Amino acid sequence: MKKYKSTLKRVLSYISQYKWGVAASIVLAAITVATTLYAPILVGQGVDLIVGPGQVDFAGLLVILKKIGCVILITALSQWLMNHINNQITYRVVKDIRTKAFNHLEVLPLKYVDSHQYGDIISRIIADIDQFSEGLLMGFTQLFTGVLTILGTLGFMLSVNPLITLVVVLVTPVSLFVAAFIAKKTFTMFRLQSETRGEMTSLVDEMLGNQKIVQAFGHEQEAQKEFEEINERLRACSLKAIFFSSITNPATRFVNGLVYASVGIVGAFAAVRGMLSVGQLSCFLSYANQYTKPFNEISGVVTELQNALASASRVFELIDEKTIIEDAEDAVDLKEVDGSVKLDQVYFSYSPEVSLIEDLNLEVKPGQRIAIVGPTGCGKTTVINLLMRFYDVDSGSIKVTGYDIRHLTRKSLRTNYGMVLQETWLKSGTIRENIAYGKPEASEEEIIRAAKEAHAHSFIKRMPNGYDTVISEDGGNLSQGQKQLLCIARVMLCLPPMLILDEATSSIDTRTEVMIQQAFAKMMKGRTSFIVAHRLSTIREADMILVMKDGHIIEQGTHETLLEKKGFYAELYNSQFAV
Repeated sequence: MKKYKSTLKRVLSYISQYKWGVAASIVLAAITVATTLYAPILVGQGVDLIVGPGQVDFAGLLVILKKIGCVILITALSQWLMNHINNQITYRVVKDIRTKAFNHLEVLPLKYVDSHQYGDIISRIIADIDQFSEGLLMGFTQLFTGVLTILGTLGFMLSVNPLITLVVVLVTPVSLFVAAFIAKKTFTMFRLQSETRGEMTSLVDEMLGNQKIVQAFGHEQEAQKEFEEINERLRACSLKAIFFSSITNPATRFVNGLVYASVGIVGAFAAVRGMLSVGQLSCFLSYANQYTKPFNEISGVVTELQNALASASRVFELIDEKTIIEDAEDAVDLKEVDGSVKLDQVYFSYSPEVSLIEDLNLEVKPGQRIAIVGPTGCGKTTVINLLMRFYDVDSGSIKVTGYDIRHLTRKSLRTNYGMVLQETWLKSGTIRENIAYGKPEASEEEIIRAAKEAHAHSFIKRMPNGYDTVISEDGGNLSQGQKQLLCIARVMLCLPPMLILDEATSSIDTRTEVMIQQAFAKMMKGRTSFIVAHRLSTIREADMILVMKDGHIIEQGTHETLLEKKGFYAELYNSQFAV
């Protein structure tokens, strides 16, 4: 319940930014309620003008009908304006929360993204916020009018007959008790439903993104079983949530029936004794209906709000996650980079239980080409993550051009690195936009020159619309090698002073690789370069080769000197060419 209140408080803080809209909505709700409640009085007056056959005041009825027409017109107009304002407030609040969630995602540490399912994160930003918007919209639409209708109806009924009004007030708490009891039960269940829905989104996203792998390894039946298990849990928790929420309406309707029956019985006795007219009794019965109707609506709103707040709490959990450590107050922009890099007694591990990098020392001179090799899991990619400051070292320091990278702004540090990874990433858009991703202002000539240097120009020209061909985020019909060439062209265009090539040619055929190596040689000239490679034939020309094992540099030297040592590197190299 504490979480429920804190979530509600935060939602209200977002709504408070549009207080003028809320105020206007309340005023229009009050007008709608006032005109709606005034209508039964006019109807009651009309009934009293129809005494019997030949005793009908037609002139008086005409005046009342004109008044009823005006009341209906005002009610319709105010209701339309109120709904329009409520829509505006709801979707602006939703936009604010979704924007904040996405912006927060941009500054979350990689540690969070690596430890959470992508589908669950996507579900929070899209599905949960959509669910929240539906509940919030219903709340705005019905909550104000419902509460004002209840208060207004009581006021009108008191003005007609206080005794019958007292009967109505005495029965009312039963409905409130039922709604409050069910509300407590449904919040937890709707939250579980949202979490399970996020789990299902993760599975579907995973299966869809890796469909070829699933089919290649015949994993369809296992995936189906896993989906059915999650789907069954979603069915069970959804059924419980809907069951409890669905009790609200029948329960409040039962109380409404009691109210209506009580008003009818007490009002009939009062009419017989001459305490009120038949028209007033008709007016009272109409009010009894109008008074109890909001309880049904509010009970439905409460149910939707439980669902909405459960979804909102998951979004706020994402927003509350700790962001990456802010740039230090004395952080400076990295300018005039000479390309020198120094790692001094660096220690790092992804989790305290498992040590990885221990006492790593390395000094790279400007313009050197450093190759990093070693078995899987030895820490090669981790070193790259530390150089780019995707993760911070646990102890020790990394310096670039003499600056500790923790005292540099992240943006300026990463701008001075060009990075080509084994895993290609392309965004939805044209080929031109993908190449110019790091330099949007690049001219057509610069883009084409970069593509030519990456040996991508020829296949791009064969595409239906050349550089204007639109591709999806997974590269569409491009081969893995072609996607890799586009990523290389992207770096060729920017040509920063330092380069990181992490298995950059792993998806390219041997012939193209030779051409790419030539392009890399040109690109790396005068630039500090870090090359991670499994194919040792690609790093023979490196100025220094670091051989890593279990987070330590166990050997270092040129290709020839390491072969002469006949150590671990020599074993790795010879194993690749063993017959």
